[in-house]
Amino acid sequence: MTELVRKKILITVMTYPHPSESYNELICVAGISEDQEWIRLYPVDYRYQPFERRFRKYQWIEVDLEPNGAQNDNRLESRNPVLDSLRILGEPLSCENNWEARRKIINNMPCRTLNKLKQMHDSDNVSLGIVKPKNIIDLEITPTTSVWKPKQQAIFSQLRLFERPPKPLRKIPYEFRYVFECEDSDSPHKAMILDWELGVLFLKESDRLGSDEEAAKSVKHKFLDVLCDTFRDTRFFMGTRFPYNTWMVLGVFWPPRVLQQSLF
Repeated sequence: MTELVRKKILITVMTYPHPSESYNELICVAGISEDQEWIRLYPVDYRYQPFERRFRKYQWIEVDLEPNGAQNDNRLESRNPVLDSLRILGEPLSCENNWEARRKIINNMPCRTLNKLKQMHDSDNVSLGIVKPKNIIDLEITPTTSVWKPKQQAIFSQLRLFERPPKPLRKIPYEFRYVFECEDSDSPHKAMILDWELGVLFLKESDRLGSDEEAAKSVKHKFLDVLCDTFRDTRFFMGTRFPYNTWMVLGVFWPPRVLQQSLF
């Protein structure tokens, strides 16, 4: 029998849901453990969990973990969570005092360049980390289809015995990519953004504006002009997408930049 390990984790990453044949839908969840290690919780069918297990970003949880990832997920940080054991610990960490409570955790984690993370993946199977870009050049928007592929659509029409029916899940009809440079970049990197907050913002703006095109522009303004403003100490939570090795932006940490005061 697999020995379970109980961990306390601060959730920092939640990606937009994608259809899953086995679980109806899944999201990638990642966070930082109490002993300052990255942990990925996968699989998590978040919207199908009861309310008392629906954590939010920057909220501490406790959960029992199997020592390895599920579904042949052998990435270094991946763990299979026992979701029935999950317990939420208090409210999300506050943004007060220039995000002080959140900074205490995030600032203790090393920042890498994307090239360095790729090297660490090749040598040690590292698949999560923080990147602090030297220069954020653009946010590219690429139109895609507004409907799921036929195989994915079939998932939402399935009715499984003893299970709740699938919930509607709107597909985002665009892909968003940050274009950025690190200290050691020979050329700009491009990385797709999978952040749940981006998807939610797009859907809200699409409903408010009545236009997907205008909603995409609104997302670009928020994720480029606001989150990456020069007054922000912007960092990217990055990770690989299973089963591929492509690095994605899973979330953005964007506290106000704290100016160092002179002692004289």
